Amino acid sequence: MRISYTFGADARGTQGKGASRRLRHSGKVPAILYGAHKDAQALVLDQQNLLTMIDDERFYSSIVRLKIGEQSQEAIVKDVQMHPAKRLVVHIDLQRVVESEKIRIRLPIHFKGESVAPGVKTQGGVISHMRADVEISCLPKDLPEFLQLDMSEMSLNDTKFLSDIPVPAGVVIPELTRRNAPVVSIHAPRAEEPEPVAAEAAAVPVEGAVPAAAGAPGAAPGAPGAAPAAGAAPAGAAAPAGDAKKGDDKKAAAPAKKEGGKK
Repeated sequence: MRISYTFGADARGTQGKGASRRLRHSGKVPAILYGAHKDAQALVLDQQNLLTMIDDERFYSSIVRLKIGEQSQEAIVKDVQMHPAKRLVVHIDLQRVVESEKIRIRLPIHFKGESVAPGVKTQGGVISHMRADVEISCLPKDLPEFLQLDMSEMSLNDTKFLSDIPVPAGVVIPELTRRNAPVVSIHAPRAEEPEPVAAEAAAVPVEGAVPAAAGAPGAAPGAPGAAPAAGAAPAGAAAPAGDAKKGDDKKAAAPAKKEGGKK
């Protein structure tokens, strides 16, 4: 049986939220040990000691030995609860290990040959990892440290599945009885978004610019199709005399309005 870590633990007499809060304030971590057909046991672990171990993947994928007083107990880490804002362990769940009983534990997947895979090296593909670990079942003596998947022969658009992961003798992947999920693939990189064309940029109005008349884009004032200036008489109408009365102006403008209505 491979033992990766050994650390001390104390039995915990008082339980409850208040007691757990006091433990954390004193630099301790509440824990629970269960399994192996025995009653669950409340424990107290050291916070600083745990912080030196939780960043190592072996802490979650191997067997640890607990020294509880004068006794020793092998176990696996089932769950670690962290504080949402601080680097502090809030609670740990541990499961007892018995040599004659199979255990279920998650192991990390190590990917080999990523940089030399033809799909990446010569075909310009991008790797997508769908799984970083997988749950296995085995006896404690058969527990490997990790599983390894070889990608050195993968080409563009290739995918590796759970069934492609080699496992040692005595180790099985229970999920394969339900489905053969994808683990990693190599695919073509996504196309980048096209930049705005020059025509779109030119269509943005410039502050202070005089817009062209409808129907004649870019036409200069006075050019054919340009809008008449304010107060100017329509084409074909005589300009009113300087001393003409307002009533005469309205009469002179009336024919133009009528002709406009016929169009």
